[in-house]
Amino acid sequence: MLFVRLLSRLPLWLLYTFSDVMFVAGFYLVRYRRKMIQKNLSLAFPGLTRSERSRIERDFFRNLCDYAVEMLKLVTISEDQLRARMRFTNPELIAEYSKQNQSVLYLASHQFNWEWVLASGCVSLPLPVDFVYQPVNNKFFNHLSLATRSRFGGFGIKRSEVARVSLKRNNILRGIAIVADQYPGYKKDKKYITSFLNQETAFFYGINQLAVMTQYPAVFIHVKKRKRGYYEATLKLIAAPPYKKR
Repeated sequence: MLFVRLLSRLPLWLLYTFSDVMFVAGFYLVRYRRKMIQKNLSLAFPGLTRSERSRIERDFFRNLCDYAVEMLKLVTISEDQLRARMRFTNPELIAEYSKQNQSVLYLASHQFNWEWVLASGCVSLPLPVDFVYQPVNNKFFNHLSLATRSRFGGFGIKRSEVARVSLKRNNILRGIAIVADQYPGYKKDKKYITSFLNQETAFFYGINQLAVMTQYPAVFIHVKKRKRGYYEATLKLIAAPPYKKR
């Protein structure tokens, strides 16, 4: 972890140089998962030309490499740096709920850079943040992920314990952050099946149940990359209580 901290203290312009090297190595030499990505792009965007899909593929790889070094920078980045690089356009939405002593649900997607969104929410929004996470098998990356997500005050909740811990902490004013757009691969997970990007897709079913259980407003965080290393997030209210219990 000491070596990671030392690397993290390097300026972002130098870390982005490492990202450029990783992109060339991963995209052109190793060709990391390129066949799978090309297949998925063909299924999702059949109306695009091969050249247009290739541009999306390259942009994805560049963003993925930038994400890696930005995640590394999160180990030591300052609050002021984070506020400057991840800006919320309308924090007053959450400020109003805070005045009403109303907790909220934050819903986000795995869109670059979701780790900076979570960290910035802890320093830029008026509610403390609980984040839902799925532990990974690699102990080092599990520790690194929890350390970066909690260093500005975030409180981690294991995915398997969301209902129990959320009810236990229901009297605490907070925002619960959930990034649950990945495939629900566990057989016991209840799935919602719909058409998405020209193919039948399964989504996690539990977010609406959590909203009903807690009676919290649901706010989607829409992230846009302004330029390299700079993002802005817009908060969009998508549902508000009272919800009917089924």
